[in-house]
Amino acid sequence: METMKKDRKGLIIAAIALGLLMSSLDNTITSSAISHIIKDINGFDQFSWVFTAYMLASTSMMLVFGKMSDLFGRKLFYLIGIGFFLLGSALCGMAQDMTQLILFRAVQGIGAGALFPISFTIIFTMFADPKQAAKMSGVLAGVFGLSSVAGPQLGTFLSEQWGWRWCFYVNLPIGILSSLILMLALKESRSERRPSIDYMGTVCLIITTISLMLALELGGKDFAWGSWQIILLFAASILCGTLLLFVERRAKEPILPLPLFRNRMIVGMTLGCICQGGIMFSAISYLPIFSTAVLGNANSNTLLTPMMFSLMVGAIAFGFLQQILSYRLMLALSMTGGIVVSVLLATVSHHASTWYMVGLMIALGLIVIGPLMSVAQNAVAMSVDRKYIGISSSFVGFWRNIGGVLGASIIATIVNNDYKHIVQEGAVSNGIPADQVSKWTNPDLIIQAGAGIPKQILGFVRDSLGSAINHGFILCIIFGAIGIAAALIAGPGRYVRPSQPVEQATAGHM
Repeated sequence: METMKKDRKGLIIAAIALGLLMSSLDNTITSSAISHIIKDINGFDQFSWVFTAYMLASTSMMLVFGKMSDLFGRKLFYLIGIGFFLLGSALCGMAQDMTQLILFRAVQGIGAGALFPISFTIIFTMFADPKQAAKMSGVLAGVFGLSSVAGPQLGTFLSEQWGWRWCFYVNLPIGILSSLILMLALKESRSERRPSIDYMGTVCLIITTISLMLALELGGKDFAWGSWQIILLFAASILCGTLLLFVERRAKEPILPLPLFRNRMIVGMTLGCICQGGIMFSAISYLPIFSTAVLGNANSNTLLTPMMFSLMVGAIAFGFLQQILSYRLMLALSMTGGIVVSVLLATVSHHASTWYMVGLMIALGLIVIGPLMSVAQNAVAMSVDRKYIGISSSFVGFWRNIGGVLGASIIATIVNNDYKHIVQEGAVSNGIPADQVSKWTNPDLIIQAGAGIPKQILGFVRDSLGSAINHGFILCIIFGAIGIAAALIAGPGRYVRPSQPVEQATAGHM
């Protein structure tokens, strides 16, 4: 990259902030618009795939885009990512049925798989001073939190005023502006050599990731864990994962460089991000249910909004704290906070006040989820050779998503099985006829029926669901403990000022 003036750096930061805001807003906007979408094009039984398709596509492509940006330059693949995202957004806005919408969301997801990791990679290659890089990555992580706060309100407004299709069309002007700024402001030098592309490794990586995530997503919900469908998916993931390891040992430019996993910081932060994702997705999955079905609140915004806002503050604050604290200490502090908050969630009363729950959510976002949004990106980027900065920066989002799907899947199994057991044990003594017990083991009934349930039965099933969710959060305590062990593995990494200006790197390194 050529030497940049400060105003050019400012434009580049603005461009990638816009791109990151666009991609991170998309899921929360879509969530708030889903009722309008179903009302218009039907497909209630398929709507969960609107989010699953996006997650599968974005996660499976993160490492691929990260590696490609190392080989061919950040600018090219960032623009390719925005191109996919805008194409998917335009098609989603024109979808005529749920199947089309799911397919076009996957196209969006492919683009999102490039935007998040390459945004941080550009920051790391722009700033020679790692302290400045840490500050800026904290700000970018804060953009993610801001989108989580603003998304539901914006999605509701657009759906009610202009129609749900504008929840997707709104991405077009933002993405086009980001692309134009980046094309004009970001200059890259050309690499003189022609990189070798690891086609076989890329295919194996994508199949391994999608098979694993589908197995975790569908297991215990759509199919029993022991069903042939889930076993086949796990088998495909193991087989392709094994083949991936074999291929990568011999590839000239491996899509997943195995030597990176000899780096203690990479291994430690990988485990830390898995644990962070597990805690985050578990909370997002079950705290709204606890709020509405157990505490009886009208909606879950009073819990999720404070958590997402504090996540933004935590990401920015820990971005600055990296100047004085080691990565290991910050990871340990975050995971210790995760254990404390998880213990409180595992023991929270089924009659807890709104303010108590809001306090827990603020602590969860500020101390547990937010910090690693910036810390993990910096720790990984500053711990590897610059030729690996793109792929290593992709690790953070990739493993966070894997941990998230893992956590959400396991907690769903725990909660559903525990709720079923509690209801079966106490059903008859709480006024539920023996021939109706199986009916009440479905927690969806509480959420959908609500006031139509007899008072005695409603109180019993609410307490039963609350206890099951309490027990489910024990999983988050385990994630926190693993995260503390990960901090010990990571080692006491700190900032080291680079020996050469990053602006002189080639296109492969930016």
